[in-house]
Amino acid sequence: MLNKNIQTFIACDSEYEESKIVLFGAGFDGTTSFRPGTRFAPAAIRNESFGIETYSPYQDKDMLDHCYFDSGDIDLPFGSTSRAVADIAMRSDMILTDGKIPFMIGGEHLVTLGSIMAVKERYSDLYIIHFDAHADLRDDYLGQQLSHACVLRRCWEIVDDGHIFQFGIRSGDREEFLFANEHTEMHKFSFEGLEETVEKLKGKNVYLTVDLDVLDPSIFPGTGTPEAGGVTFDELRKAVTLVCSQLDIVGCDVNELSPVYDQSGVSTAVACKVIREMLLAMS
Repeated sequence: MLNKNIQTFIACDSEYEESKIVLFGAGFDGTTSFRPGTRFAPAAIRNESFGIETYSPYQDKDMLDHCYFDSGDIDLPFGSTSRAVADIAMRSDMILTDGKIPFMIGGEHLVTLGSIMAVKERYSDLYIIHFDAHADLRDDYLGQQLSHACVLRRCWEIVDDGHIFQFGIRSGDREEFLFANEHTEMHKFSFEGLEETVEKLKGKNVYLTVDLDVLDPSIFPGTGTPEAGGVTFDELRKAVTLVCSQLDIVGCDVNELSPVYDQSGVSTAVACKVIREMLLAMS
């Protein structure tokens, strides 16, 4: 059993035994290719979460009516990327073993790989919904296959063709888009087609990974690799609510906040509200 963290995400301080959803932080940015700083995201999100309410007027739900548990951050070794991924898989597996849903707060996007590895061990027929500005389908980045630029390619090697659905993608090299044409279902620039995807995946085991740079950088400047264009907060809110309320989510994550690049705190506040809406929609 995991112990409660001293500082938790707002309202995530119920007992472990009674909580269906268990949060944990994976503050890792060992392969960040442009601007590092995502290692500070879990702590910033917990701290700033007390600036928002537990009640969502969007869903007419209150976190106080449900039980959530925040198990704190994993101590990840920055000198070993493979060990960091393995440690994340171990934490996710521990949560899954107890019949609960792991909700990871990253960290750079590579952290998703560890969680996917653990979830796939439990659910053989696993589908991934991926919100992001970047395709993340490179086979390697500067010779490294364990990179945030390659994370969905590594996940594809685990779940295979027809199991990855990507939305909001607006950046990548040509080979990534050619790869997507054959191996994933990619919806560029927006969430167009998401409702049809949700209908297709009802009754299946789904992992949702949200890279917050899917948002327009005018809304979310606090990220390591900002990309012009992108969706609005309300579009993302509606998308995560749809997925989390309609599908059988067996694991999820929110990643790529780099709070040091937005001293106003707005990006962190946006991340907090996205997490709140996901938690409530999953309840």
